[in-house]
Amino acid sequence: MMSDKKNIMLFVADQMRSDAMAHMGNPAAITPNLDSLAQEGVSFENAYCQNPVCVPSRNSFLTGLYPHVSGHRTMHYLQREDEPNILKEMKENGYEVIWIGRNDIVPADRTKTAYCDEYYDGVRPENTRDAENSEMNFSTDMNADSKKLYDEMLSGDTYYSFYMGKLPDGEGYGKTDWNCVEQALAYIDRRSKAGSDKPFFVYCTISFPHPPYGCEDPWYSSIDRHQLPKRRPNVKDIPNKASMLYGINEKQNLNDWSEERFDELRATYLAMVSRFDAQLGMIKDKLKETELYDETTLVVFSDHGDYTGDYGITEKVQNCFEDPISNVPLLIKPAKGIAVTPRISKAQVELLDLPATLADLAGFKLSYTQFGESLLHAVSGDETHKDAVFCEGGRVHGETQAMELGHGPESTYWPRLSTQYSEGPEHTKAVMCKMGDYKYTMRLYETDELYDMIADPMEINNLAVDPAYQKIVQEMKNRVTEFYMATTDFVPMKRDKR
Repeated sequence: MMSDKKNIMLFVADQMRSDAMAHMGNPAAITPNLDSLAQEGVSFENAYCQNPVCVPSRNSFLTGLYPHVSGHRTMHYLQREDEPNILKEMKENGYEVIWIGRNDIVPADRTKTAYCDEYYDGVRPENTRDAENSEMNFSTDMNADSKKLYDEMLSGDTYYSFYMGKLPDGEGYGKTDWNCVEQALAYIDRRSKAGSDKPFFVYCTISFPHPPYGCEDPWYSSIDRHQLPKRRPNVKDIPNKASMLYGINEKQNLNDWSEERFDELRATYLAMVSRFDAQLGMIKDKLKETELYDETTLVVFSDHGDYTGDYGITEKVQNCFEDPISNVPLLIKPAKGIAVTPRISKAQVELLDLPATLADLAGFKLSYTQFGESLLHAVSGDETHKDAVFCEGGRVHGETQAMELGHGPESTYWPRLSTQYSEGPEHTKAVMCKMGDYKYTMRLYETDELYDMIADPMEINNLAVDPAYQKIVQEMKNRVTEFYMATTDFVPMKRDKR
């Protein structure tokens, strides 16, 4: 007998900023499938990740715990075996769990048996269920043509830009994403024919638009360079920003780039987003073709964003929180029968709210303490969710294990990582708190930041140094104190013998 629980599918981008979607006001973006989801379900305009780098963000949105709770503040610290996870929870509550694509949470010396029924890494075409991690990386999908473009990138003032440009086809760099989408489509087909007494939970997480910035046609040529929105000014000309940004800007060697070169990079990034959108369309079409669309809640989001040339910087950084890297897409199209008011919602939400939302959709309570809140009331029409949202990162002085050591100048990530190695203020702890129109960042070892997001959406004028705004700064400090008091830790669920 079929379960009355609805299916759930997560389709996850890597490093996609919210303003890369057309319905969020980007005139150069081509995202018809994401835009249509906003007409069927809800697109959250004020959705924020809890750390702007892959591993800490994923550990947060798959658990409902902030990065500081378990110390997930580095790319090198993945989940312990006893840590909770929504994949485990879904499997233990009667769902067939299919995990496709990126990992970034389970260490390579552990299998994924506890997390899913099947796992496909996107690199090998066969089912790699319970296999050790096969991380997606650039070398696994570089054919001769894309390797040539990659080598061209590693020259002159493009070395640290991550810019590759027009890919010759879809067979080289970026192929792993196509493999992942094909596995998702094949599973939907197989599932529709075989049937099951379990609902399915598919976690399909791909790599675009994560740099290097490269994309094949038709997407590469489709973006109108003349329609690109204005780029944020170079950070070297802006006072009172985080020292981390100044350090990266100095080392990435992009300050002599023309606006035309930045436009090419930005257009290529939007092409990568458009390709992601087309793949989403393929999944939507397959769900409709197999008559599973109405019975499936579709959730689309990204782990964090990307600077894409804003402030004269590419890629991301772990302890800064400007909207390009912290404000992410989050769209929910609920299954039939679940209350929804289709719209672009202004409610403030966090990716950390996902586990509570998914458990609410599946009709069970999470088995552990966590700090997310179900979004279903907001999906149904409520515009009030959280008074404040948070994003955090960095380390204290002396935490060499959080520096992510081991990368020399030959690494394209060297401008960011070498700045992290400094024992100055660059890579130190910070937390962002956004309340309404204001975004505040408390920094442990350097100047705080405060921005009026209505008057100054590019986050240029740091009001934290202005005496006229000290009352607002203090209010934000008080809210951060309350945040940490409420979330600093939680008592483990299992009692030990004394």
